[in-house]
Amino acid sequence: MERKRIAIVGVGLIGGSLAIQLNEKGLASKLIGVDSNRDHQKKALELGLVDEIMELDEATSNTDVIVLAIPVDAIIKLLPSILDKVDKQIVIDLGSTKEQLINVSKDHQRRGRLVASHPMWGTEYSGPQAAVHGAFENTAAIICNANDSDADALEWTKNMFRKIGMHLLEMDAVAHDLHVAYVSHISHITSFALANTVLEKEREEDAIFELASAGFASTVRLAKSNPAMWVPIFMQNRENVLDVLNEHISQLRKFKSCLEKENYEYLKELIEGANKIKRIIK
Repeated sequence: MERKRIAIVGVGLIGGSLAIQLNEKGLASKLIGVDSNRDHQKKALELGLVDEIMELDEATSNTDVIVLAIPVDAIIKLLPSILDKVDKQIVIDLGSTKEQLINVSKDHQRRGRLVASHPMWGTEYSGPQAAVHGAFENTAAIICNANDSDADALEWTKNMFRKIGMHLLEMDAVAHDLHVAYVSHISHITSFALANTVLEKEREEDAIFELASAGFASTVRLAKSNPAMWVPIFMQNRENVLDVLNEHISQLRKFKSCLEKENYEYLKELIEGANKIKRIIK
């Protein structure tokens, strides 16, 4: 697989972790970092995540691949101007929502240079210091509307994901946004809401720290996620998230009703129904 000069736009958790993998797998002849945060620029260089820092326009002109690892609202804002400037460069976005991205780029004359992708990996941490080795191993990379991407751009991107240990799925952007609302976005909203519930009702922070079990910590850990990333995701996927939230609230009402009416037999049935998730998640 041909090594390329690669620009990582947004050298945080996702971009920084990808940079590590691109280096370790020998996919990059040079890694260029682009980030509006000066502290992130400095840290990315200190940690050796990238070889050099450039401004976006300079990086677009001097690299073969441009990876967009920034919040989805920033991707939507920057993408048309980036496509204006590319020729043979490959543009890969790593955003968590896709329908608006596809809509904003579908009529662009350079649309074929874009590969709309979503690696299904992340943690609750942010910034270059959060980047980890082996981040994407044995996880899924979703490529949306693949037929709209040029064959060479699509093939290089697929090979890149495979090289860093990911398996590939292809789907339509609309279907993608619906599915991730269920398997990712609702998990974050639930975690944010649970954290706020506990902080509101349990004012003794020392007690939370002392009593928090491993189960609570794993459930609420997503509440530490960066709002600069998640508010734009919820905005762009608003309709799907609202649909999932309505169903989730309906399920919560069932549990509440069981306790109010002391209907413990139905409560047992609800929990047994939830246990079926074991068929999917080991």
